[in-house]
Amino acid sequence: EIQLVESGGGSVQAGGSLRLSCAISGITVPVYCLGWFRQGPGKEREAVAILNGDGTQQYADSVKGRFTVSNDTANNMLYLQMNSLKPEDTAMYYCAADPYSIRVPFHRRYFDYWGQGTQVTVSS
Repeated sequence: EIQLVESGGGSVQAGGSLRLSCAISGITVPVYCLGWFRQGPGKEREAVAILNGDGTQQYADSVKGRFTVSNDTANNMLYLQMNSLKPEDTAMYYCAADPYSIRVPFHRRYFDYWGQGTQVTVSS
């Protein structure tokens, strides 16, 4: 069974930083896609950053230059370093996995497995 568990959320002031972590278990294939998504109040869940199985990365325009996705394959961890946070980054953040693809389009519908989310709140 594939499981993902996020951690690292919290409350910060604008301009601050947070690092989100996602512990991954149960994936048995050697190459797969991982992603970070967020859902703000009254909004649809949107893709923030995707780490494809071929090593390429994709970012939402709104976070380019501020957020960085990375992983630690030895420890089955996914990270999202978030710098220069803005109030509009406030959302529940989710990690997700697609164990069936090497590369996926930048959208939530391609991901099959999700964590429970971790809340990020940025105050002005």
